[in-house]
Amino acid sequence: MNRMISAGRIWWISLLIGQLQLAGIDSLPPLKLEAAYPQLVFDRPLVALSPPAGDERLYVTEQKGRILILPRDRTLNAIKVFFDITERKPYIENEEGLLGFAFHPQFRSNGKFYVYYTQHQPRRSVLSEFQRLATSPDQTDMTSERVLLEIPQPYGNHNSGSLAFGPDGHLYVGLGDGGSANDPHDNAQNLRSLLGKILRLDVNERSGSRGYGIPQDNPFIGQGAGVRPEIWAFGFRNPWGLSFDSLTGGLWVADVGQNRWEEINYVIRGGNYGWNTYEGFHLFKEPASAAVNTIFPVIEYPHSQQFAEQAVFAHDPGLSVTGGHLYRGQRLRGFQGVYFYGDFATGALWGLRFENGKVTHQGTLVPPPGAGQPVRNISGFGRDAAGEIYVLAFDGIIYGLHPIPE
Repeated sequence: MNRMISAGRIWWISLLIGQLQLAGIDSLPPLKLEAAYPQLVFDRPLVALSPPAGDERLYVTEQKGRILILPRDRTLNAIKVFFDITERKPYIENEEGLLGFAFHPQFRSNGKFYVYYTQHQPRRSVLSEFQRLATSPDQTDMTSERVLLEIPQPYGNHNSGSLAFGPDGHLYVGLGDGGSANDPHDNAQNLRSLLGKILRLDVNERSGSRGYGIPQDNPFIGQGAGVRPEIWAFGFRNPWGLSFDSLTGGLWVADVGQNRWEEINYVIRGGNYGWNTYEGFHLFKEPASAAVNTIFPVIEYPHSQQFAEQAVFAHDPGLSVTGGHLYRGQRLRGFQGVYFYGDFATGALWGLRFENGKVTHQGTLVPPPGAGQPVRNISGFGRDAAGEIYVLAFDGIIYGLHPIPE
């Protein structure tokens, strides 16, 4: 494994030394989940966020095609439909739908936002810009759509679609490897394909016939015929939950695994995150070329106890990771800088703190629901204007996080 890490990435080796059982890593205190909007139930919620400035309300996406504005008074059951493409039927297969949503950094003045959704005949993913109505700012001008990019999709799964604006003002887009299993077309390691990548786009400019600009410091500009200059990082299976740390600007993403391992990644410019040569820290496909400069995860977890003996970290099992955010709010004492993440299948909520190239704290914050309790499929995370984090689940509830009284 170590031969796959260059001298420039040598600090990642610290993740492998002395941590086979999380030795020297402190635990985190448990938390509890409570419905943040007790009068509201949502249909497959995926994303929750507040605009960059001037509006503290949460906007929530539903997978079937709506964006809803939630009331400031959380005891009310009133919602406003901000955006609706349900008649376009973006959601047909389980991993399709309205999957990504991000406000332009100048949303307050220009009213622009971006969505990523699936369409059919032919099957494709669509990245589009919309604007809110000037005369009714709680509604979208549906005639304002400007399609930035359409990506053909060979299969109905691994669409990803996570969107986030970085502190540089550019839009980052997570794309899965195209689907099926095992990345059959080797898209994730192919720099001539957009699939299995994180893209970085300038939505305020145009480059040639493209509906967006290519930032001049993107890492793969001029790297050969057909190499896509949009690519920021590669080697992903199904990145789920792009998130920038509001304090440091660091980019985090979870990557949903194949058969054995789920992972959390800290993403850097030009990085190769291994799929489909590696799944987590583990070789997935022979041969592993020494030229493949793989960046291994911050942390991984196994699909079952059967694989736990091979794990680099001691971690509860799960089946499908959901990426979240680093906490920079004020309500949860002792959680500053903790990255929250969960599992869609088990409903467990975890946290980790990553400092100086290693995990210093990790723990189960909320265990999976017990036998006989409702299933809590954690589908996404939200973050409001104050930096507080919310957990979204397919039981239709948006949960707030609260300390457990001593």
